[in-house]
Amino acid sequence: MRLFRHENRQRSERSRRLYATYEIAHTIVDFSAAVSFLVGSVLFFWKETETAAIWFFVVGSVLFCVKPTLRLAREIHLLSLGRVDELARRGEQP
Repeated sequence: MRLFRHENRQRSERSRRLYATYEIAHTIVDFSAAVSFLVGSVLFFWKETETAAIWFFVVGSVLFCVKPTLRLAREIHLLSLGRVDELARRGEQP
């Protein structure tokens, strides 16, 4: 088994649920990052909100870093599920 294989997502009901959960988290983080950058951009129109704008950009940047981290965590998690399932099958064989 290897990382980033479509088969890992479809291996079982548990892997499909896990994949969907990570996709929801990824979408929430992606949307939050986009909103942070949008709000930060608007806040840059006024000098008195410049510091808040900078913080929104920092938060948005952190969220954009979380996105690939979530994808890698998902793939490692799916890979580990496959190994557990494989070991369970081996244990059932005489």
